[in-house]
Amino acid sequence: MKDKLIDILKGKFLVSEDAVKNWRFILFASALAVLMIASSHSADKKVHEIAKLNDEVKELRSEFVDTRARMQQMKLESTIMARLKDEGLKQSDRAPKKIVIVENDDR
Repeated sequence: MKDKLIDILKGKFLVSEDAVKNWRFILFASALAVLMIASSHSADKKVHEIAKLNDEVKELRSEFVDTRARMQQMKLESTIMARLKDEGLKQSDRAPKKIVIVENDDR
């Protein structure tokens, strides 16, 4: 048993007569290892990309809420009247009247 362990440590299984099948297995295992490492890196890259996109979505959602709040503030009648006061426009004291146009079919 000690001799077999020493032969493995020296690498005699790689240079013996039936070394071809050993080399095939080693190459197959190495290819699988490279494939597994590449797959892992690809998955990690996608996880980082998803995290970055989630942060961007949160930032854009926050910007949307802020912009919508400012727009609603700008649409208020009091805000509009304050901005138009500098232009010399003011709110009418009289209520608006509806104008109705009646068309005659006499033509």
